[in-house]
Amino acid sequence: MSIKKETIYLIIFIIILAIGAFYFFRHNSPALEANQDKKKTAAVEPPDRFEAVAITPDSSYGELMSKSGISSALADKIYRAALDKYDLAKIKAGHYLELTFNENSDEFKRLVYKIDSEDELIVNYKNNLNGDATGTEESASLFTAEVAPINYEVKIVAKEGEIKTSMYEDALKDNIDERAIIAFADAFQWTIDFAMDPRVGDKFKFIYEERYLNGVYQMPGKILAGQYINDGKTYQVYYFEESADNAGYFDENGNSVQKMFLKAPVAFKYISSPFTAGLRYIEAFNISTGHRAVDYAAIYGTPIRAVGDGAVIFAAYNGPYGNMVKIRHNGTYQTNYGHMSKFAVKRGAKVRQGDVIGYVGSTGQSTGPHVHYEMEKNGVKINPIKEVLPPGQPIKAENQERFFSAIKIWREKLIK
Repeated sequence: MSIKKETIYLIIFIIILAIGAFYFFRHNSPALEANQDKKKTAAVEPPDRFEAVAITPDSSYGELMSKSGISSALADKIYRAALDKYDLAKIKAGHYLELTFNENSDEFKRLVYKIDSEDELIVNYKNNLNGDATGTEESASLFTAEVAPINYEVKIVAKEGEIKTSMYEDALKDNIDERAIIAFADAFQWTIDFAMDPRVGDKFKFIYEERYLNGVYQMPGKILAGQYINDGKTYQVYYFEESADNAGYFDENGNSVQKMFLKAPVAFKYISSPFTAGLRYIEAFNISTGHRAVDYAAIYGTPIRAVGDGAVIFAAYNGPYGNMVKIRHNGTYQTNYGHMSKFAVKRGAKVRQGDVIGYVGSTGQSTGPHVHYEMEKNGVKINPIKEVLPPGQPIKAENQERFFSAIKIWREKLIK
């Protein structure tokens, strides 16, 4: 009898457990299913379709958007949303409109336009941020627009070489990006006159950024440090940001290399070609010809730049000098530029260092296109190549430790 009772109790206990389990899962199964559905929804993102639309010289923003299947109404809303940040009517040939669409619905999600090498315009459809890419009928307020730095992947590289013909040609032979060569020369444009100073056997080395997008090399970035050994004398520059108002290149002692005058009135990228073979300098200042100047031979039409800040006091035809510009820099210095093909400034204009003031020509008494460049000090013509100018503003005492610490790694790489 006791055995039968125990069996009955066991059966009743099992039945109670079964009933409890039934009600528990019946009550909680909707929430479990909802959580599972939620996880599935969160894990699956709508696929995207990407399209890079090339901008040609004869194309316009509206035409390109239309060819990509975007209605004029939507294109206008995107345009108006971006206008405070960038005017898409000013897109440049050679660039791209990068468009992103929902692969399934083919609806617009994003526009990216690289304004220059540093910044890009990004226009997003707001609902896209919530996974809903409708919007052809929405107002421009439903779009966000911003100009942001391009998010490059950056690699630090070092290049070096020895001068056999010219720095430009020798660096190209070593497969150095032409843009990096020019940027390196620009960092030394206050220190080295690359038309006059280089000698066979000179050595150069520089450390700079290489920029990549999606693993593909795009361009060189900032020159971080550089060294040029000219005729046995070593020159170094280092990029450093002391403050928002004082960022640029300094020598190894913390002196700014950005001096009052550039070393040459023609930029390196224009004097790096074989045309420089004709340049001439009369160091002794031949009195019989009165040629107290430096001649820079360059291709006709090459831009001529002001070597320093100042005011244009003369811009006209001047006998044997042809078309000539004179710039007064201060009470001590004046520079003169002759034989121009045409002017880029007028008398009375204020110019900044590096501004284009005219173009290489052969007007006046000239046997070929070149710049006749003179420097006057207190009214007397002097040799601009030998004029020693004071360095720019040095790193402040309170920032010197930070400067020397920052350049230490680059200096070790340059000298080893």
